[in-house]
Amino acid sequence: QVALQFPDELLADAVEVAAQMEAATGAEMFVLGDTTYGSCCVDEVAAEHVGAEALLHYGPACLSPCSKLPVLHIFGQQPLDIGCCTEVFRELYPEQQSRVVVLSDVVYAHAMGELEQQLCPEYPNVIFSRLVYGEPPGPAVPGEERKFGRQFLVEAAGGLQDYAMFYVGAEGLELTNFMLTWNRCPFSSFNPITGCGRRETLNVNRALMRRLYLVERARDAGVVGILVGTLGVAGYLTVLQHLRQLLCRAGKRSYTLAVGKPNPAKLANFLEVDIFVLVACAQNSLLDSSDFYRPVVTPYELELACNPAREWTGNYLTDFRDLLPGACAHIELPPAVLVAEAVPDVSLITGKMRAAQLCDPPTSQLPPSTALACRDQTRALAELSPAASFLESRSWRGLEQQLGQTPVSKAVQGRRGIAIAYEDEGCEQP
Repeated sequence: QVALQFPDELLADAVEVAAQMEAATGAEMFVLGDTTYGSCCVDEVAAEHVGAEALLHYGPACLSPCSKLPVLHIFGQQPLDIGCCTEVFRELYPEQQSRVVVLSDVVYAHAMGELEQQLCPEYPNVIFSRLVYGEPPGPAVPGEERKFGRQFLVEAAGGLQDYAMFYVGAEGLELTNFMLTWNRCPFSSFNPITGCGRRETLNVNRALMRRLYLVERARDAGVVGILVGTLGVAGYLTVLQHLRQLLCRAGKRSYTLAVGKPNPAKLANFLEVDIFVLVACAQNSLLDSSDFYRPVVTPYELELACNPAREWTGNYLTDFRDLLPGACAHIELPPAVLVAEAVPDVSLITGKMRAAQLCDPPTSQLPPSTALACRDQTRALAELSPAASFLESRSWRGLEQQLGQTPVSKAVQGRRGIAIAYEDEGCEQP
């Protein structure tokens, strides 16, 4: 039993592909459509619902590693004009000794070998990245870069910051992710759809300033909603536990929410939440929350806000697996301090004082979710739960039953029609 996962734009071909695969292999095929989260991620949960033993992922992919099923990626082959791309590269980098790393969208990976044959004899310092899926065997060698399913070896003494980046593909989340991660490297791109190349003028510093502003918002937040944005990327359960522990040590309340693809309407239902943190793949983590009622941050940004041991170094991390124990960017939480000894600082947004040091978890515990609470206990409960405190402050708390206070009457026929003109209402003559 094999699951076939298609993005929305390829679902029209799913039936024919599944029929040909069944005829060629004899295996039973199941088509997965309308994935719970981003279509670039492997939907292992939907595949497990049909008892699949393997999964074939079609279309663009973020190449985030999975932990349960064997996965085969079929990226597809979008056309690429090698001659035009070569000319654009020569215009952008006229110096033949330029140090450049070539990256590409996965749908153009099939043409990178031919492009390499055109450029390498003329540009000896050009490096082409390779696509890799899953965890590469063995430790990385010095100068080797492994990120986002790309692998390349940097031989310059100064490291990656001595190189420029040339991206083959259309503008999108993948390019933005690359530019934020390698923000010390100048970027250029070639769009195969339009046949045009350009130096990327996206102000990375301005984008980083926006993300650092969200870090300050996270420092001010008292209630944080942890959004589960993936159920297939390896390590997502570990990072959820890590974020809960981090928020508890920082004196913040957290609620874990699994709402599928986040949108403003869904998240507006949780008014008591001050800020959300999205646990998703590297591409989908950079959610533009300008239209949301509350901002949405990444796990790395939440760590910058709540872990005093982590300082801003200029390196931006979008892969949450880099924060886990044993990873390259993991930083242990410092020892807890007493609340009375916590050193306060001033919020740059509200101007209010706040405790910046980690403290011991609160000793008071909330009653279990199945326990009943009397009305005269709501104030005591509000002191323990920010959600209960938020509901206590509302002027309207829902309809009251008023049992035994409403007189009993026989059922009568109600009004008929629409609200603008019921049938029993007279109509004014013009």
